Amino acid sequence: MVGFHYYTLVVDGVTVADPASRTFFGSGWENSGIEIPEAADVDYYRAKDVPHGQVSQRWYYSKVTGKWRRCFVYTPPDYDAAKTRYPVLYLLNGWGEDESGWYTQGHVNFIMDNLIAARKSKPMIIVMDNLNAVKPGEDGSIFFGRGFVAQPRPAAEGGRGAPAGRGGLASFTGATFTEMMLTDLIPTIESTYRVLPGRENRAMAGLSMGGMQTFLTTLANLDKFAYIGGFSGSTGGFTGTFDPKTSDHGVFADAAAFNKKVKVLFLGIGSVEGPNTKNFSDQLTKAGIKNVYFESPGTAHEWLTWRRCLNDFAPRLFP
Repeated sequence: MVGFHYYTLVVDGVTVADPASRTFFGSGWENSGIEIPEAADVDYYRAKDVPHGQVSQRWYYSKVTGKWRRCFVYTPPDYDAAKTRYPVLYLLNGWGEDESGWYTQGHVNFIMDNLIAARKSKPMIIVMDNLNAVKPGEDGSIFFGRGFVAQPRPAAEGGRGAPAGRGGLASFTGATFTEMMLTDLIPTIESTYRVLPGRENRAMAGLSMGGMQTFLTTLANLDKFAYIGGFSGSTGGFTGTFDPKTSDHGVFADAAAFNKKVKVLFLGIGSVEGPNTKNFSDQLTKAGIKNVYFESPGTAHEWLTWRRCLNDFAPRLFP
């Protein structure tokens, strides 16, 4: 099966990473991975002879969590030479991964380099942060991520599974990450990089649990975000409980007002993942909410789905 896949070895009953291959942080631990390329004519995420951007690490102190945090930042090929300002996409990993995922497993830099070179996407800065964020004294055990207390377990499908811990997804509110992002992360980026100000120049997207976090953050702060993307993850309607008058504190109740604020609402999914996202998109459309539905053919809850989502989402940003 084409795409990127995690795998493990079992030696005398003990699950271990393959010592003969490269490891990737996924499913909550340093996991082995294998890449099976798509057909030769599908090369949107491969290194090509085009101008290349730069991915760097940025450490910053979070007053909200009381800890130093790390994000990865993609700057477009002309960043150093152009001396202009750029819009920003904040892009989140999924549960069990960290801020390195979009760079190492997702090939975000090559996807963007190729889109920009083909003039399909506007040059932008992309900030990849870790959705795991807890305040001092909070329980972080629902996460699998570096520095958190949950112990890694094998996932049932594609190297991914349900969060461990006492509360799991049912108790996940995303409130701490949202507060940290608005208080610490965005100010750090906008004071460090040449960023265009204002909501019209700010997008947020994420995969799986990062998609859920994206919706929790953006729908409560539409004065700060004009572009929203969920890749295999969205909001309450994802599971069939959508009511435009009450869901997400009524943010969808006035369709005209929502459509005026949100320039792109993107819902992406793998065709093997089931009908929930399509149903949610249809419910939104019925309620008058403009949205983009994207389906990756033949893929499940995996990186090939999310790469394809980004490849379709990015050209829609910042026209």
